[in-house]
Amino acid sequence: MYVSTALQVAGGVGLFLYGIKLMSESLQFIAGDRMRHLIGTLTRTPLRGVFVGILVTILIQSSSGTTVMTVSFVNAALMSLNQAIGVIMGANIGTTVTAQIIAFKIKDFALPFIALGVALALFGKSKKQRYAGNGIIGFGLLFLGMQTMENATAFLATRQEFFLALKDHPVWGVLSGMFVTMLVQSSAATIGLTMAMASQGLLGLDAAIPIILGDNIGTTITAVLAAIGTSRSAKQAAAAHVLFNLFGVVIFMIFLPFYKQLVLLSSADIVRQLANAHSMFNIVNTILFLPFTAAFARLVQKIIPASDTVKSHGPIYLDQKLIAASPAAAVNAVKDELMHMGDIVRDMSGIVRRCYSQKDHERILDEFAEAESSVNEINRAISTYASEIWQRGLSGDVSTVLGCYVSVAGDLERVGDHYENLTEFDDFRMDDGKYFSEEANREFWDMYDTASESVDCALQSLQYEDAKKADYVIDKLERKIDAQQKVYRKNHIERLNRGECNPEKGVIFIDILSNLERIGDHSHNIAFFTRDIAALSAQPKG
Repeated sequence: MYVSTALQVAGGVGLFLYGIKLMSESLQFIAGDRMRHLIGTLTRTPLRGVFVGILVTILIQSSSGTTVMTVSFVNAALMSLNQAIGVIMGANIGTTVTAQIIAFKIKDFALPFIALGVALALFGKSKKQRYAGNGIIGFGLLFLGMQTMENATAFLATRQEFFLALKDHPVWGVLSGMFVTMLVQSSAATIGLTMAMASQGLLGLDAAIPIILGDNIGTTITAVLAAIGTSRSAKQAAAAHVLFNLFGVVIFMIFLPFYKQLVLLSSADIVRQLANAHSMFNIVNTILFLPFTAAFARLVQKIIPASDTVKSHGPIYLDQKLIAASPAAAVNAVKDELMHMGDIVRDMSGIVRRCYSQKDHERILDEFAEAESSVNEINRAISTYASEIWQRGLSGDVSTVLGCYVSVAGDLERVGDHYENLTEFDDFRMDDGKYFSEEANREFWDMYDTASESVDCALQSLQYEDAKKADYVIDKLERKIDAQQKVYRKNHIERLNRGECNPEKGVIFIDILSNLERIGDHSHNIAFFTRDIAALSAQPKG
């Protein structure tokens, strides 16, 4: 009997979790580019972080997923600890929506929801309709899982010794909720199981509320696991999540009788009371802590002191955990990595400039070789990471954006190659320390400045999805650099004909102009991709 019951409960939890997973994937797909932009606002103020944390958690149906993203963003230095705490608070509130949904008495309609969802998933004319069908299937499975858990635990109504112990010893209830949630790594599943048992009369409020509180401690295990092997800053974010929920539980346990009375006043139905208890805890806890976010952050930093930051030239934003937590967040990480890659390319431009104006070339070229190797490594990493994201499934617009990012990475890598070509012409320095005649040097620097401006503007347009700046690269700088190449090539040929330049070095000068023109071409490509991304963002969201 007990084995059969355990299997039925496990099956119910499995259906419940899979239903949440289907709902999450469907919501993220339907949200599309709006989800990507929402995640892009996570690095603002703590108060805004609370609201964004709520919205992201509702979309991905997982506070654990949101905290994994938060830890990843802190690890990549995209978010401060203060801002991360705000997002964590919002995630705690957002996760209570699931409990409120399952408190509705619609479990008898689980199978009709699944039937409707299957019809849409199989016969939907568009991807959005098919994903909407999957979401409705997930909604139905969520309630079917609840029903399965309730049926499986019904016979325990005559064996309430264990549950009476939880009633008499609230701390045991807290520990039970904590360990079950750590085991299944889903606070929603623990709350769902608690609601199922409460609906069968197995648990009263005295026993169920401590389990709900313990559930809030147990859910922090995901953030702790996500922080393993990361920076001290990421570990601080995970610790903040643990301490925030732990302190909240201690406070609520002290005022447990008063808390229970408030919950009793909120509804006459015990299932709804538990959903309300979960919401009350997280909302009140956030209200209590939000004014003291900075002080709380300092406390966490004292417990886990920050380590010295080390500049990294390899990939720093492509966290594998983000792909599972939210493909849209992973796409945003690709953009952040592109900007990191762009900074290295800008550094390469500065190294080439020094190479043509200084004499200590061996040290300069070693520095360039390190940067060039980093650009190649990041380009490969972005390509591999993007492939893994595509395997998770993306909406059409987000998939298009990701494709643009991968293409931009290729263009940036080619810009680095052309800068490398320019360093190789260093061997053709003239005896007086100059490369070419005064006029040729002036033309070289004039065109080099245009190429550098083109790269910089293209990267800025991508960072801010600025169509106007992209148009400036496409319509102004591209034409300017093409015109410069034609004029300066013609001028140089005339100098060669007049015998003013060394013929061997004259050929090199033409190659230099060609490389600078190609840098302009790749900047032009980046700007075109930016314009496509900006156009997608400007489309009305239906």
